[in-house]
Amino acid sequence: MSREEQAGAEPLAAIVEAARGGDRHALERVVLAVQDDVFGLALRMTACPEDARDACQEILVKVVTRLDSFRGESSVRTWAYRIAVRHLLDRKKSRVEALTTSFERFGDDLLEGLAAPEVDDPLVVEEVKLGCTLAMLTCLDREHRLAYVLGEVFDLPHREAADLCDVSEDAYRQRLSRARRALESFTESFCGLVSERAPCRCDARVSRAVELGRVERGRPRLAHAAAREATREMESLVDVARLMRSHPRYRAPEDVARGVRDALDGAAPRILGAPSAR
Repeated sequence: MSREEQAGAEPLAAIVEAARGGDRHALERVVLAVQDDVFGLALRMTACPEDARDACQEILVKVVTRLDSFRGESSVRTWAYRIAVRHLLDRKKSRVEALTTSFERFGDDLLEGLAAPEVDDPLVVEEVKLGCTLAMLTCLDREHRLAYVLGEVFDLPHREAADLCDVSEDAYRQRLSRARRALESFTESFCGLVSERAPCRCDARVSRAVELGRVERGRPRLAHAAAREATREMESLVDVARLMRSHPRYRAPEDVARGVRDALDGAAPRILGAPSAR
């Protein structure tokens, strides 16, 4: 059963109304309905599962404590996205953002870490693929990264994406175009999934990624079993947009909703113990 199914067939706006009226069960259903979307956005913006989990909980606490501000002028998910966007743009840098500062530096890192491909666990290779493409996004500044993720990965209409970015449609299109050109140029030069002439291959990056602690054999953070088929499709990709869209539909960790409940109960859960960086 999907989490949307768990939230029930009742329109989400009606569940929000019940939650605003003090129905705690309805409040939890709102969290279940939007948490995967929020986590997916947070993961693309932070490129780090742990930081995405923290950000997701912080955002969901804001969502459920601001339900009185929902006026029904957009869908509940769009409203939640708007809260998420502001939080993610203002939040302190994730640990991956702090490491990856430019396409030039990232390209040097890829070339330095290449080794002879080994016969390896396919799940580890997939973990490298997913982690690398997420890190690639952090070479864009946050405004251009957000424009790219909303438009090219989540396929939102330009008008809706521009509204979430708080810019005009023309300004949004320009951001999206610049982000596309930058990613296309980089992947054509470095990524073997996009260009046969490019030097980097995911199986040639495994040893270095393990050495640096970016992946751990037997403990995948991104390439879980359900993701295998989606990531296997990367082998035949020919452009960066399809590469970025081919990630699995990530689900928020099971402890996210529990952390939100703890926060609302006045507890100090481990993940939400630190104050927000807003």
